[in-house]
Amino acid sequence: MTDYLALNRANWDERAAAHAASPDYAVDELVSDATELSGVVEFDKDRLGDLHGLDVLHLQCHIGTDTLSLHRLGARVTGVDLSPVSLAQARAIAERAGAAIDYVESDVYGVPAALGERTFDMVYTGIGALCWLPSIDRWAQVVTAVLRPGGRLFLREGHPMLWTFDEDIRPEFPYFEQPEGITWTEPGTYVETDHKFTANTTVEWNHGLGETVTALLRHGMQLTGLVEHDSVPWCALPGLMSADDRGEWRLTDRPERLAASYTLQAVKQ
Repeated sequence: MTDYLALNRANWDERAAAHAASPDYAVDELVSDATELSGVVEFDKDRLGDLHGLDVLHLQCHIGTDTLSLHRLGARVTGVDLSPVSLAQARAIAERAGAAIDYVESDVYGVPAALGERTFDMVYTGIGALCWLPSIDRWAQVVTAVLRPGGRLFLREGHPMLWTFDEDIRPEFPYFEQPEGITWTEPGTYVETDHKFTANTTVEWNHGLGETVTALLRHGMQLTGLVEHDSVPWCALPGLMSADDRGEWRLTDRPERLAASYTLQAVKQ
């Protein structure tokens, strides 16, 4: 298999500073207002419920805007990411906000070893994360390993149906997990920035909704919630989507045609 970790780490390392400076992440607004939450966390705030006093692990935390938001909802949060440059940005943002957040460098599959014996009340994974992992089964195994009995998983992710479409809404890419993944070479990023990037090759995987649910069940998780949404928090299909006042994007024409993201919750039995 291609050294996907090296390629993907280089891609995220190069984009971290540009993302932190981009108006789309709104870092200055987030830091300056202690009541502000990231759009992704705000979207699921009611579903998240009361986090006060809970130990929360945020997998694939990137620059930590969602991590900070979980902290503001009362959780004791640990963020994990494979990109040291992203984590440097996350630590700087947390320091500016006066938030005590622990950040650990690790790829997802190395998390149990990186955290030693630590376990958590909740594992949180935000949108656009699972596509960087070659095996959803190994991911589910990690989630179970770091949760305490009765602990829960909270996942919002781009819908695997969305990941299959090309720019003309035709299913051109795999819905089901494939061993080798898809290698992309794209010069830009998903937020507004003038930066010119050089680390532009990534390797990504889709994971069918059934594959994800089945993997969690296989490793001792009980599904407690699954909500499909017609929107995502970025323009996933340029020229075909419109934004609402919450920063969520959905098809301009008949958005009911597309399941664009989903929120999944499960509990460790």
